[in-house]
Amino acid sequence: MDIPKNMRAMVLERLGEKLKLMKMPVPKPGPEQVLIKIKACGVCRTDLHIVDGELPDLKLPLIPGHEIIGIVVGKGGKASSFRLGDRVGVPWLGYTDGTCRYCMKGKENLCVNALFTGYTIDGGYAEYTVTDHRYCLPVPRSYGDAEAAPLMCAGLIGYRSYRMIGPDTERLGIYGFGMAAHIIAQVAVHQGRRVYAFTRRGDVEGQKFAKSLGAFWAGGSEEVPPEALDAAIIFAPVGSLIPAALKATDKGGTVVCGGIHMSDIPSFPYGLLWEERVLRSVANLTREDGGEFLKIAPEIPVKTKVSTYPLEKANEALEDLRNGTFKGAAVLVMSES
Repeated sequence: MDIPKNMRAMVLERLGEKLKLMKMPVPKPGPEQVLIKIKACGVCRTDLHIVDGELPDLKLPLIPGHEIIGIVVGKGGKASSFRLGDRVGVPWLGYTDGTCRYCMKGKENLCVNALFTGYTIDGGYAEYTVTDHRYCLPVPRSYGDAEAAPLMCAGLIGYRSYRMIGPDTERLGIYGFGMAAHIIAQVAVHQGRRVYAFTRRGDVEGQKFAKSLGAFWAGGSEEVPPEALDAAIIFAPVGSLIPAALKATDKGGTVVCGGIHMSDIPSFPYGLLWEERVLRSVANLTREDGGEFLKIAPEIPVKTKVSTYPLEKANEALEDLRNGTFKGAAVLVMSES
């Protein structure tokens, strides 16, 4: 495959500004890296937090995007995991040192020197990218490029959150019915759990969508479900949902916060946490999460609902995500060149 000298990329130069379409040199892979010709890249709510300046210490200028599907077209001398022509996915976790106290305990998602795709290293809002071969994932053949892209974050982080609810959960509440929720609802229903979907107030279409995926009940996030939950996952970045979820959760239940950023949590009485309820967050993902989820996703099969945009419409995709103008996920698709 002929590799051009230059590529198009959507670049964040300064926080709070729109992304700019720029022509940039195609990056060269280092010894442990592969060069990927990008086919599709999902647009994630974390990308909004990044461009809005809500996450600290990001790289600037930056090419965002961490739900990448593409083809390996070049590689460094030590990049042995994939062959040229292989289709791979690139998730949020882009590098860990393997030697810190967290990595040594099998908690690479908490690595003190971790690097993150589309945040501290350039990501997938471009025609090419380079990434460490050890953190790429094989993509199930049954998924098209655009349909596979949301699996790289909404699927993987959603699945890690889902693993935290405990094996005894029968009644699962999901707050914020976006991309991660609509993937995890399918997993939960497939495994025989009863799903209660909480959407924005008055979002009748979102509630219908949740029920079409097998949710037992759907209502607004301010509503009380018809029976107490064994566990709840909060995907919406809204701190006030934490006391609401605790109130809806039965004794000994778990509330999992599945987002990387959330608005401030209001004070709440200790009685909502008492009786051995557990409140916990989820940070990043591990490669083990990725391998496990991508094995079961095609077996269910998990289906993704996507709205596609050309690369140069990345700002429009971000605004549509901000305003909730579509159900499912936004995905940037690259034109053939």
